[in-house]
Amino acid sequence: MGRDTHALSRPEIVRAGVESVAENLVDGVTAPLFYALIGGAPLAILYKAINTMDSMLGHKDERYYLFGFAAAKLDDIATYIPARLTIPAFILAAALTGHSGLGAWRAIVRDARKHKSPNSGIPEAAMAGGLGVELGGINYYEGEAYEALRLGEPTRSLDELDIPRSCRLMLLTSVIFWLAGLLLQTLSK
Repeated sequence: MGRDTHALSRPEIVRAGVESVAENLVDGVTAPLFYALIGGAPLAILYKAINTMDSMLGHKDERYYLFGFAAAKLDDIATYIPARLTIPAFILAAALTGHSGLGAWRAIVRDARKHKSPNSGIPEAAMAGGLGVELGGINYYEGEAYEALRLGEPTRSLDELDIPRSCRLMLLTSVIFWLAGLLLQTLSK
């Protein structure tokens, strides 16, 4: 179940884009890299299968509730360590790109637990704090309003450039994460 997009304002589109980049930093990049580094392609593919199963079945639907619940919990377990290992890479990436590494850290500590997901709150709070914006708010799913808790302490309003900024942060975080993993692999041999 994706967010209703037909009536989004320009600022809501920007917020949705930044939130999506932030969440996908872990789900789509650092978690698969983590599993690839510790177990090669088979483990990375297994992780992506678990993550995809959560994306497809993890929503609370009465008919498939047990499948969805199991998929969501399995994904929470599989993503737990990589989400937390992403923190130092993100903080360094924020500092290297002229954003706030300290703001990212503060938002993670203060806000990450507010998120309904034990793992998605980390990169979303980090992104909000790193960029100095607020994420979260009212989202519509199948016509119903849901209030996502607000993450970050806004020092400014979101603007359209925050989408490429968040993409640069995701890319640099991914490179730092990958290089750190390679370094640790090399040192452990």
